[in-house]
Amino acid sequence: MKTDSIFYRIFQSLPSTFFELINQPASLADVYQFSSVEVKQLAFRIEGVFLPNTSELPIYFAEVQFQPDKKFYSRLFAEIFNYLDKTELTNNWRGVVLFPNRSVDTGDTERYAELLNSPRVTRIYLDELTAIEASSIGIETVKLIIEPESTAIAKAVEIVNNTRQQIIDAAQQREIIQLIETILIYKLPRLSREEMEKMFGLNELKQTRFYQEVFAEGKEEGKLEGKEEGKLEGKEEGKLETIPQLLALGLSIEQIAQALGLDEQVVRQAASKL
Repeated sequence: MKTDSIFYRIFQSLPSTFFELINQPASLADVYQFSSVEVKQLAFRIEGVFLPNTSELPIYFAEVQFQPDKKFYSRLFAEIFNYLDKTELTNNWRGVVLFPNRSVDTGDTERYAELLNSPRVTRIYLDELTAIEASSIGIETVKLIIEPESTAIAKAVEIVNNTRQQIIDAAQQREIIQLIETILIYKLPRLSREEMEKMFGLNELKQTRFYQEVFAEGKEEGKLEGKEEGKLEGKEEGKLETIPQLLALGLSIEQIAQALGLDEQVVRQAASKL
């Protein structure tokens, strides 16, 4: 799973989630801007940074680490200190690292013990987030990333329903539901038609990013392959490759045939081979 990009989307859509994770007031999100920053002289980018609108509050550096890495901490502190050296900001700073569990936290720590054992750095293990009471939609979305596959769908349905009830802004509601959709696609790439319909409903599903990308990809592949092969078979092959995904999204044989410009019998035969 591309956890970095998913977490950064969560922090963009629901920045209060970050402050809830570190046991700070969710209202702090109102005075911070989440972004990525670049140290031009060194040509590197720090992807997750919360910059406050006042010098009295600390800068938060957020890092997501889902793979064991012995050099993780040396790289983390090198990036932070290089940024602090090159920027003109005078704010204090804090580092926050998110791991799926403690077993992934394998970086060499001896040279950085004083930092890691101080309030400077907070290490969060997602499998221990059950300690957070009265979880928000943002926290529950974070938990979904490590939710067992056996319960991920039921949990996603619960979050989607809570989102519809609690989030008034339509654009934000749509973005959160798309986040949940993205997490599930990575966790469960072969979701059944019934499961997808239960979560989103067909009409709402058509608005999701994954649905639109599948259609765009299918049509484009069909066109490109048709041009390269110069044959109808080449064009159809590109479209047929998208049928499993479209079935998983809840479309009927008739809907897929109409959308891809294929004969229903061709689609039905392709579906029967799955």
